Amino acid sequence: MLYIFLAPAVILVFLFNYIPMYGVTIAFKDFSPTRGIMASEWVGLAHFTNFLQSPNFHQIFANTIKLSAFELLIGFPVPIVLALMLNQVRRANIKKNIQLMIYAPHFISAVVIGGMIFIFLSPAGPINAMLSAFLDRPISFMSDPDYFRTIFIASGIWQGAGFASIIYVAALSNTDPQLHDAATIDGASLLQRIWHIDIQVLKPTMAVLFILAVGGIMGVGFEKAYLLQTDMNLPASEIIDTYVYKRGLQAGDWSFGAAVGLFNSVVSLILLVSVNYIVKRLNGESLY
Repeated sequence: MLYIFLAPAVILVFLFNYIPMYGVTIAFKDFSPTRGIMASEWVGLAHFTNFLQSPNFHQIFANTIKLSAFELLIGFPVPIVLALMLNQVRRANIKKNIQLMIYAPHFISAVVIGGMIFIFLSPAGPINAMLSAFLDRPISFMSDPDYFRTIFIASGIWQGAGFASIIYVAALSNTDPQLHDAATIDGASLLQRIWHIDIQVLKPTMAVLFILAVGGIMGVGFEKAYLLQTDMNLPASEIIDTYVYKRGLQAGDWSFGAAVGLFNSVVSLILLVSVNYIVKRLNGESLY
């Protein structure tokens, strides 16, 4: 009976996740919509070679890695810290209000976030208005590539850290309060109790979420990166996802776009398997 209940989900996953994988073969063909996938000419690894040898490959790949790596290193601990801080709030009504405030940005669309960033950071915006007392002229934040990564990462942390802390808050709710009581009686300080009790409870959750985060390190987030792009900040904002969109959809080079997307997925898979193996060896926690 349990397998019967499971069957619809398995069938849906097979139909919409596995069967469409056949379409990835266009990455190895000179795909033409009029001829179809089967009749299109087979070109092998030509599209992959063209991408790897393209003049802007190193810049696009480096931008993707830098954005993802910095966002992971800076942003991953923030939900943990928020969960630990929320766990110390004893009054339920205050805790709920704080959670509401930090969860709310997650439900703002990327388009709205992009518009807010352009308004706040424009030369006539409130940020430049506050800085006008210290600067001779306004800063063009959205036109300077040097500011793009900071803006992208900071806005991502603001938008997603609160919602990401839900998992850690739920894990901390299972902590036996007697452990804290015993540690307090033994003279442990607050930081000692957090380190030796709360952090130990969160370790398995942290390991699994870190592995998943590294597995998605190549998927920076197309929507916000594309919305924040300008002609001036392209040297820092052009990533693989936006490049695939421009070459594959806007320029109509379907096969090349599919090849770049497949390359991105293979790199993500290699990172996922590698980090899963390393974390399993170091911490004993893994996805499989």
